[in-house]
Amino acid sequence: MYIDFLLATFNNNKNKDAIVWHDTLYSYEWLLNKTQHWLHTLPDLNIKPGKVVMIEADYSPNAIALLLALIEKQCVIVPITESVAHKKQEFIETSQAEFVITLSDSDEFACVQTNTAAKHAYFDALKQLAAPGLILFSSGSTGKSKAAVHDLAKLLEKFKVQRHALRAITFLLYDHIGGVNTLLYTLANAGCVITVSDRTPDTVLSTIDKYQADLLPTSPTFINLILISEAYKRFNLTSLKTVTYGTEPMPESTLLRFTQLFPHIKLLQTYGLSELGILRSKSKSSDSLWMKIGGEGFETRVTDDGILEIKAYSGMLGYLNAPSPYTDDGWFHTGDQVEVSGEYIKVLGRQSEIINVGGQKVYPAEIESVIMQLPWVAEAEVYSERNAILGNIVCAKLRLTAHDDVFDKRAIKAQLKAHCLTSLESFQIPAKLTFSDSEQYSPRFKKMRTL
Repeated sequence: MYIDFLLATFNNNKNKDAIVWHDTLYSYEWLLNKTQHWLHTLPDLNIKPGKVVMIEADYSPNAIALLLALIEKQCVIVPITESVAHKKQEFIETSQAEFVITLSDSDEFACVQTNTAAKHAYFDALKQLAAPGLILFSSGSTGKSKAAVHDLAKLLEKFKVQRHALRAITFLLYDHIGGVNTLLYTLANAGCVITVSDRTPDTVLSTIDKYQADLLPTSPTFINLILISEAYKRFNLTSLKTVTYGTEPMPESTLLRFTQLFPHIKLLQTYGLSELGILRSKSKSSDSLWMKIGGEGFETRVTDDGILEIKAYSGMLGYLNAPSPYTDDGWFHTGDQVEVSGEYIKVLGRQSEIINVGGQKVYPAEIESVIMQLPWVAEAEVYSERNAILGNIVCAKLRLTAHDDVFDKRAIKAQLKAHCLTSLESFQIPAKLTFSDSEQYSPRFKKMRTL
């Protein structure tokens, strides 16, 4: 019922490559048969409609077929990956998972039934609708991860519209809304799901080269890693037509450098949230941070203080472990500060990250973009510290392109200040500078910020 449109696509494209995994090709005929296999296996495991099932996996062929079978069986699916292994028990308890299915590196499965009986109003609502569910966890960078509960039938609706078949790299994780979106889009249009053994620049770019990928959905942080590693010099990327990026503000300096190096690649900024799904978007141009978003089940508005709010047909039912974030009239308050120009918006950053210096607003992403124009800066994180006179001061933590001891720190500070003065106001220039060899991003390739 729920995956009939996918199975029809698989059936019509049996001989096409569906998945590349561990350098092995799996056809749509294989995926069709494996999905049917799981549909027959789930009852034997005592997994019935409405059950909450956690899948610990990546994009293995079995993990993809199992996900589809659980959708059809109207289960509530909780995908997790190795990146959140330290939170696994917390996620089991919060999601009230009744079964945990783990897929090994060799794609063998193990199923454990917990002693939990899932009880929540959202689970009851899904059962009444006879609809599958999806639980996605936030990164939890500011505390406990929030568990967003979706009616998966609504998320599936947009994939019923036929679009272009793409050979897509599965860079965004299996438990990430962007990863789910890429997977379902690719399968719905008989594209090819190209998996990677790890997410280093060399591995990702070599996989693009070897399997002629035309789409790389990723993050600004990873685009920066591609640039500073110079991995692009070692591989042929002529097949790559589109790079999409989202999850965090893109430094304009990174965007401009990438577009100059790869004029044949279209860059498309995307916008989505674990709570809402991925919106349709259109960048003004590959080298522009301005974009249009919305349409097809999404409405947008901007509050008087510049915060983006969204009303979505596919929006979550709510959190399992937090109050509803919806306004009284049903809009989701994103917390993203935006600038508006006609039909276009530009995301300036999270409202919670804005630094108030003596009454002046400072956007960390803007300062980071200027700093990263300097060739010896690999990563920059701008944050605030309390100050008795100004309220806050701007601080910056730098990871340099070589170990700290190679550089003259005093000279670096002088160069950075002189460079910033050419583009920034005095109150925006970092008053405190520190250095670290530690990477500034999470396993999801998103910038980690000092709280």
